[in-house]
Amino acid sequence: MDIAALRAAHPDHWRRAAALRVLAMDAVEAANSGHPGMPMGMADVATVLFRDHMKFDASAPHWPDRDRFVLSAGHGSMLLYGLLHLTGHADFPLDELKRFRQLGARTAGHPEFGHGAGIETTTGPLGQGLATAVGMAMAERSMAARFGKQVVDHHTYVIAGDGCLMEGVSQEAIGLAGRLSLGKLIVLWDDNGISIDGAVSLSDVTDQPARFRASGWAVIEIDGHDPSAIGAALEAAKGSAQPTLIACKTHIGLGAPTKQDSAKAHGSPLGAAEIAGARAAYGWSEGPFEIPADIAADWAGIGRKGAAAREAWEARLEKISPRRREEFERVVSGAAPKRLAGAIRRFKKEASESRPSVATRKASENVLAAVNPVMPETIGGSADLTGSNNTLTPDLGVFSAENPAGRYVYFGIREHGMAAAMNGMALHGGVVPYGGTFLVFADYARGAMRLSALMGQRVVYVMTHDSIGLGEDGPTHQPIEHLAMLRATPGFCVLRPADAVETAEAWEIALTRKGPSVLALTRQNLPTLRTDHTNRNLSEQGAYILAEAEGKRQVILMATGSEVEIAMAARAALQAEGIGARVVSMPSWELFASMDEGYRRKVLPRGPVRVAIEAAVGFGWDRWLAGERGDGRKAAFIGMEGFGASGPAPELYRHFGITAEAAAAAAKALL
Repeated sequence: MDIAALRAAHPDHWRRAAALRVLAMDAVEAANSGHPGMPMGMADVATVLFRDHMKFDASAPHWPDRDRFVLSAGHGSMLLYGLLHLTGHADFPLDELKRFRQLGARTAGHPEFGHGAGIETTTGPLGQGLATAVGMAMAERSMAARFGKQVVDHHTYVIAGDGCLMEGVSQEAIGLAGRLSLGKLIVLWDDNGISIDGAVSLSDVTDQPARFRASGWAVIEIDGHDPSAIGAALEAAKGSAQPTLIACKTHIGLGAPTKQDSAKAHGSPLGAAEIAGARAAYGWSEGPFEIPADIAADWAGIGRKGAAAREAWEARLEKISPRRREEFERVVSGAAPKRLAGAIRRFKKEASESRPSVATRKASENVLAAVNPVMPETIGGSADLTGSNNTLTPDLGVFSAENPAGRYVYFGIREHGMAAAMNGMALHGGVVPYGGTFLVFADYARGAMRLSALMGQRVVYVMTHDSIGLGEDGPTHQPIEHLAMLRATPGFCVLRPADAVETAEAWEIALTRKGPSVLALTRQNLPTLRTDHTNRNLSEQGAYILAEAEGKRQVILMATGSEVEIAMAARAALQAEGIGARVVSMPSWELFASMDEGYRRKVLPRGPVRVAIEAAVGFGWDRWLAGERGDGRKAAFIGMEGFGASGPAPELYRHFGITAEAAAAAAKALL
């Protein structure tokens, strides 16, 4: 649409949208860094959305029944910061916009969850916001089914760019959303045809509307600068039973004299001349960061307009039964149910007494059978590996368009989309997501898993087939470097339990801690090693003494998961020769590292030879072998040095030398 015609036809709208545009230009220019073009192009869409359709109250940004807004095209972060500032969100005064992209500012280069109320998720890696929003819409659907529409009834809106739609995770996400008929998910596509390299046509020929239609979405195509068309499209989308893509044809860098519709408006400041030209086109005479009082007041009114809806919601919440209201407030707060600890203790006691020999993936299923009935906010699933991950318990029911009260999601072969959707569920609040795949396929989910850690969200990754112990599927499926990769990710808690008891403790940790967890679980059966019941969660310490040396302690054997059994057998062999050996089970390095130095010294004292056993690469084990009062000259690692092979698990362990005999021999050689 011609700027002059737009100004003439919609003068009030134009001035509101122009405020967003100039703030974006000014902040990027002040920072000498950023992406002004997308906010300039999508300001009309954002203005109509926030003024006429978004349900929110800037004075109560954590209101549980607010609409969610996700800026998937996170490089255009100044659009979000401008909206939050103008609508009166307390965390985004004008000074924060002036400090755009500066150290310590809430206005980071890309939106970061936790930097300020109003930022619903961290975005920037393209496609992640869109995929995360699918999880938010799933959580809304689930909670509405549980608590009723009088308490939970809101939409999830997304602004996505060409890059978001080109990333592969977008197809995983939209396919899942289409199958689930997430009608309250509305994606506004900034169809400006420009990416960093230039025209999108340089690299892509995809008919995006056709792709969304083929994935079960409703599609509306509009002029993204026409406020009447934008409003009509949003109204239609809100009435759809399907998720909706609104394809908004826009001009990147709208109004910039020479840079509009070019990559030059995408990822760098416009420069003084372009900004002056754009201001003239907008009819904007104010200086940098100056907003006319009437426009500021208009936007502030938009920020307050949701107060009545919030107060009405609070009144409805007060009218439901006290027990139901208390449960709603509990799950929204993220507090675990009081019955969880008892369920875990009972499971541990029974396992210690019955001493099953089971794979930890099966033990995990048994734990979930005890946990899911007492923790009704869990939503489980698997990336097409339900029977292998053992993530389904009989009481869950299938979450679907037909049964939104179900709690089990068939994610399909979409590891990345599953992980991103789980992030969205956790961010939405009120539900606790867990999802399964093979540990090796952490590679496929890695982008979203990293964001789980960056945002500190309680997302539980159930990753089975955790070593060469999976056997015949061979090296393509046998994780070797993956434990090291996950342990290297700040904020992740990697839990590799050794038996059914440790598996129960791992679940208790994952369901109650802040931040994401990985449960690395075996395919092969393991004996119960913890045969003396204790109510205390020993795995919370990260590492503990499983078996003490008899006689003088000369060796410390350290192991995780399935290799703890090997360490116990090596200890028996050493003790038979009069060599005192302690076994330390280390289900979580991260938790052990967080313990005070006095406890770590008791578990790993100075002096004895140390041997670590793990069917993975040794990367990272130096800390526990040579550090923590250790001596690299008196330390050995028994594990993998290359990729695995296809064959029965027992033969593979012998082939690669991960045996009790090898561990005992290594210890004796160091004495």
